[in-house]
Amino acid sequence: MSQPIPVVICDDSQLARNQMGRALKHWNVDITFAEHGLKALEAIRLGKGHLLFLDLTMPIMDGYEVLERIRRDDLPSLTVVVSGDVQQSAKKRVLALGAMGFIAKPINAELLAESLKDYGLIDELEPRDSDAPADAPLRIPDSLTDSVQEVANIAMGRTASQLADVLQRFIHLPVPRVDRITAQDLAIALKTASGDQPATTVCQGFCGPGIAGEALLIFQDSSIIDLANLLHYQGELTETTERAVLMDIANVLTGAFLSNVSKLLDLSLSRGTPRILGLHSESLGFEHSPAAAQQLLCIEIDYQIAESTTHCDLLMLFTEDSLPALTERLELLK
Repeated sequence: MSQPIPVVICDDSQLARNQMGRALKHWNVDITFAEHGLKALEAIRLGKGHLLFLDLTMPIMDGYEVLERIRRDDLPSLTVVVSGDVQQSAKKRVLALGAMGFIAKPINAELLAESLKDYGLIDELEPRDSDAPADAPLRIPDSLTDSVQEVANIAMGRTASQLADVLQRFIHLPVPRVDRITAQDLAIALKTASGDQPATTVCQGFCGPGIAGEALLIFQDSSIIDLANLLHYQGELTETTERAVLMDIANVLTGAFLSNVSKLLDLSLSRGTPRILGLHSESLGFEHSPAAAQQLLCIEIDYQIAESTTHCDLLMLFTEDSLPALTERLELLK
């Protein structure tokens, strides 16, 4: 058998790195893991990245920057983007920057093999001798936070694609923040999200087998005006119009995010009716919510709309007693 192909798997999520590693375990490859773009570039310069599987949304250096650097420095690496950001504009951008192809998360061995065949790489990656030991550590214990972050990242990307279609704008995606917080921590997070300005919060409860929580969508006043324009609302922006705008965006962001999480975790999440907690309020009104008195698992995502300062913060709050069922579902992904 020939020498293994050096492969870099670049993703800030340990869960995602493990999934890709397992999907490659039957191929004759030598895997190097990288938690962000800078590490991936270092590995490529050391000859460890003939083939690069690259996430887009990462801290320190994201996937777009990595592609730009590979092209600028003419680095010897073939790149396949593996991302939860499935916006058509994101796919076009990475291909324009030199990526060979794009694979949507979550990854599996069948999808990977089919994609490698489409990209003309399947013959280069010979099957591994079944008796030969794997060269890369393909199983590393994952924390609950990392697993939640990866699920949130995929759901975020799919949701942004739907929002981009509605607004006809590219949506800039952050790295989702996942924390265990108290009600006091949440109050600080809400104040930070509102920018110490009057803001409006839309709340929607959700529940499923052993899982319950609430989604909070926070809008600054200026963002509501911009969103009304992007949605082509005509005439004076009355309170009735503002409420309609808020419900439209909440139905896309909150509804799509919960729907995508449900699919990823293979569970049914029923959703309550969205309600406005406070319109143009200094107080976001969450102190009246049932979840405010509990320890919470919080996922925070700040959706930024391109070519504007418009953004909205989505906070997904899971109650403390949801963690056993959530952990059980996440274990199935490993």
